[in-house]
Amino acid sequence: MAGLGGQPILILREGARRERGKEAMSNNIMAARAVAKAVRSTLGPRGMDKLLVDTIGDVTITNDGVTILREMEVEHPAAKMLVEAAKAQNDVVGDGTTTVAILTGELLKRAEELMDEGVHPTIIVQGYRMAADKAIKVLEEMAKKVSTEDRDLLEKIALTAMAGKLAGAPDVKIAKDVVDMVLAVTEETDDGKKVVSLKNVIVEKKTGESMDDTELFQGIIIDKERVHSNMPKKVKGAKIAILGTPIEARDTETKAEISITSSDQFKIFANQEKEAIQKVADKVIATGANVVFCQKGIDDLAQSYLAKAGIMAFRRIRKTDLKKLARASGGNIVTNLDEMTQADLGHADLVEEKKVSGAHMTFVTGLAKEGTVSLLLRGGTQQVVDSLERALDDALHAVAAAVEDETLVAGGGAPEVELYLKLREYSTNFKGREQLAVEKFAEAMAEIPKALAENAGFDAITKLTDMKSSHEAGMKTGGLNTLEGKVVDMWAIGVVEPLRVKTQAIKSATDAANLILRIDDVIASKRTEQPPAGAGAGMGGMPGGGMCGMPAGMGGMGGMGMPPGMM
Repeated sequence: MAGLGGQPILILREGARRERGKEAMSNNIMAARAVAKAVRSTLGPRGMDKLLVDTIGDVTITNDGVTILREMEVEHPAAKMLVEAAKAQNDVVGDGTTTVAILTGELLKRAEELMDEGVHPTIIVQGYRMAADKAIKVLEEMAKKVSTEDRDLLEKIALTAMAGKLAGAPDVKIAKDVVDMVLAVTEETDDGKKVVSLKNVIVEKKTGESMDDTELFQGIIIDKERVHSNMPKKVKGAKIAILGTPIEARDTETKAEISITSSDQFKIFANQEKEAIQKVADKVIATGANVVFCQKGIDDLAQSYLAKAGIMAFRRIRKTDLKKLARASGGNIVTNLDEMTQADLGHADLVEEKKVSGAHMTFVTGLAKEGTVSLLLRGGTQQVVDSLERALDDALHAVAAAVEDETLVAGGGAPEVELYLKLREYSTNFKGREQLAVEKFAEAMAEIPKALAENAGFDAITKLTDMKSSHEAGMKTGGLNTLEGKVVDMWAIGVVEPLRVKTQAIKSATDAANLILRIDDVIASKRTEQPPAGAGAGMGGMPGGGMCGMPAGMGGMGGMGMPPGMM
């Protein structure tokens, strides 16, 4: 609403809500901090799990930060920014999402304290940016080199990434498998840089047996069985046809009706259809293929023809698997059978169907091109297998980042403690209010080791003091051993992380916090849809009692201590 010559002018549509200044900032900060608080207890190897139930009743038990944030279905726009920052961390690095959420929440908490003391948000944003730049430089100075020859160190990275995401201690065998998979898909560019193509890693899950029965294969696993029982179960020296088109009679381009008035006419029609299907099958047989992977359907009659020709065929193959198969076998994905030639076939030493946990799976090994690996994950229940898959994904990305960047830092809260000390020292270089922002940034960094200590059941202040003392005494890699509660050299016990995980976490958290701090005006239009019958109205009749029709809760986050007014 604005006034012109004493006459009120309506700017926003009727029913819109606007929050300005301190109220808008406080609500945004409160919402983001509530999300950060929800995942804080999951940090570290002894973090707690969350049980998440979706709208259809499916249960997920995890302490993986990005999984929790995705399943929470956050509604508040400022809280969504924090979730997006965590997702960005996951996309870029694949690990460190919980750290991003906690750090963002702590930066906002301390920014609010500064604003209460009269420090302008712009000054805080500026101070945070300078502190983040300095923190990244300090981390780069702390980093140590690693190469693909250091298998033992790479396995320790995988174990560190998986710690806390599995029931019990991480499996050393799986850590070895992770390193094998990453090295198998690592290529060196012309300028000497290493590039890891994790898209060439295939992970298939099957319940049954135990985690120890997880197997690594040099090749491709296809979760399909042959389409006809008379087809061979095993083909050596496979010549593979990879089809993106169905093996069936083509439909006519125009619709037509056929009137059959006698059995002879029906027989003629059936024979014509049979001949059409046989022609299609013959096109595949003529190429000399003895294995067929088809993205679409294979007609029942065509299955019989292929089986008589001794061809092993599979249908309804995922397009992603088809692409991996084409790349690894040296074949081409054929979309027109009329143009298919022998040159389009891929090659493999062996294609074999095996029975796994009562279901049939197909294994393609000895492929023409190396660099494709598959892992068959096993676990007693679906929840165990899913949890193992999430842990494996973190480990794969962590080892891949270490291989590409060839740099590591210690874990266990050691880098954050060193950053706390260095940033406090760095803050003395400023005379203005930026000094306060840099100091608050340092305090926020210290919350990571404090959360590690809290989640392990120790006194956070005492353990943080012990870690600071070790760093001041010269042990720059001193961190918390969460099993014993002692401050030890993280390098000595093999708790290490890729440098990229830490630097990206600082960048993501700082960007998210600064973005939220720069918002001083929230304008939201009223929803046009009508509230459901019987729904309560709050805030001037808006549905759900939330801001501009948004739900008062955050998608199942009740009980998190979120004040109703922040939504």
